[in-house]
Order: sequence, then structure tokens, then C-alpha cells
Amino acid sequence: MRDERSRAQGLALVLTVTVVSSTVFELIGLPSAVMFGSLLGGIVHALTSPTDLRLPAWTFRLGQALIGVVVGSTISLDALAAMGDDAVAISLVTLGTILISLGAGALLALRRDVSRVTGAFAMIAGGASGVVAIARDLGADDRVVTVVQYLRVLLVLVMMPLITTIVFHPQHGGGTLATADTDLPADLLFVALSLVLGIGLSRLIPVTTSILLAPMAVAAVLASTGWLGDVAVPVPLQWLAYALIGVQVGLRFTRASLASIARMLPVVVLLMIGMIVATALMGSLLALLTPVDGLTAYLATTPGGLFAVLATAADAGSDTTYVMAVQLVRLLVILAFTPLLARLLSRPARD
Repeated sequence: MRDERSRAQGLALVLTVTVVSSTVFELIGLPSAVMFGSLLGGIVHALTSPTDLRLPAWTFRLGQALIGVVVGSTISLDALAAMGDDAVAISLVTLGTILISLGAGALLALRRDVSRVTGAFAMIAGGASGVVAIARDLGADDRVVTVVQYLRVLLVLVMMPLITTIVFHPQHGGGTLATADTDLPADLLFVALSLVLGIGLSRLIPVTTSILLAPMAVAAVLASTGWLGDVAVPVPLQWLAYALIGVQVGLRFTRASLASIARMLPVVVLLMIGMIVATALMGSLLALLTPVDGLTAYLATTPGGLFAVLATAADAGSDTTYVMAVQLVRLLVILAFTPLLARLLSRPARD
């Protein structure tokens, strides 16, 4: 039987595991070592104690917004405009990834206890928080959708740094971003302006990922205009962003949540691994069809985990502009067409 921990003991355990594992991961060269370490810290507590440990909701939003600023500081607006030449390839990759995830959802729905709508929403790649938020309203089993969607994010987070390190050997890994010589007061002002203006703007945009997109857009404009000079997000703030995201994803995986889908867990994991492999192959195809490098193509086609993918892209020195564009195109397509998809899948199957 698992020990009941006090909230303070739980937080101490999470912090200890996060610091120790992040240090080890950084020493062995994993990208986004702090995110990976904090993810492990959250999981260790969630699976070893029944104590419900949750951080305030605003901390998750702050982590998302900070990652938006980190990514925005690396985006080249000129490079983004130049991506029009790859529009056909990006569209094909987007369509291919969606079809792969819908195929996985259809296979999951072969089980008698999973409807076609639930299967599709549980396996669709991208926009986990948005899909979970609308699952019940669109006729899906939101319990299954929630656990499976965040399990997909977990697998992506676990496999991504390993694949990135073993296959691509990025030059700018080690857990921190390579930054130019910058002025700390200007950097802090840059972060503050990006957060304040971005979070304020996000409240006006009815999109689930606006808390990432708005600060990212503001940061990209400020960095590109050079109004504050050469700016970057200070490394400790990058670590804070990664930790806030990683630990809260890890804390979702309690034994109770996994038990709720225990009977379908082996099938779900196999389908997700298949999705990750299939989208990685699409990334290889994208690298062949376009001038983009293999690491950037792999991260651009990873099935979900937007915040972690963008953080890893920035951390590993890949083309964050390209990764951001491809991931966001798929995300927006998914969120736009999920209501139509739900209606189509809710129709009785013809004999």
C-alpha cells in the first residue's frame, strides 16, 4: 500500500527528484533536461502516493506563456515568410499525420467499450488540452479521452529527448539554449513585456493555445525589431518554464487514472508507439522533399506535445520557426474540424 504523504512532503520529493534527475540528464546531454527531470519528479510522486498534489492553475499557464516567449525569441519572421515555398509539403505532412492518428483511433474503436468518436478523439495527434475540453460536449467519453491524450503527451516527452540525442546528436543540447551576449536588464524587460502583453492578448483570443501563441507572437516581434537590442530569455527562467510544464504533466499519471483504462492500456501504448514511428517516417520524407534538416523535420512531425516539442526544438538548436509553423498548422486544423469529425463519426455505421 502506498504511503500517504503530506503536501509538503510531496513537493519536497518532486523537487528532489527533479533536481537530481535534471542534473544527470544534463550531464549525459539530453535536450530539455529540466523538462524531462521535472516530468519524472511528478510521475514518481503520482505513482507512489495517493496524496493529490496539484499546483495552482496559474502556474501551468505561466509555464506555457514562458515557453511561448522562449520560442518567440528564436523565431525569424523573415524565415517564417519564406516558408511559403514549402506550403505543399507542410500541407501533405499535416494531412498525413491526421490520417495516421484517425487510423489509430479507428483501430482503438474496434474494442466494444470504445465508440468511434471516443477512439478518434483519444488518439488524434495535437491539441490535447483543447480536445479534452470539448470531448464530452461532442459525444466522446471524456475520461478515456483525457487519460489517453495525456498518456500520448507522456510518451512523446519520454521518447523525444532519447531519439533526439541518439539519432541526431544535436550540437546545441545540454539542457540550455545557446544565446548571444545579452544585457540582463534588457532580457528581463523583454520577458516582462512579452508576458504582460502576451497574456493580456491571449484573453481576447478564443483559442485554447492562445496562452502560448500570444506571448510567442509578442516576443517574436520584439526580438525581430531589435527595439531592446539582442535579447534572450535568461536560462533560469527557461528552466522554470520547462519545470512548470513537465511536473504538471507527470502529476496527471496517478494509479487511479491509469486504472481507469487498464484493460485497453496495452493496445493504447502499442498504437501510440506505432503513431510515433509512422510520423517519424513522415519527418524523414519531409527532410527529403524540402531543404529542412532531419532533426527539424522529426520535431515538426512529432504527434503532439506542442509545448515540449517547441522547447526541445529551441534547446537542440533546430529551426524553431519551421517546427512551430508545422505543429501549429496541424493543431489549428484539428481544433477547427473536430466538431465536424464528431458529427461524421456519430452517425450509425451502415451494415
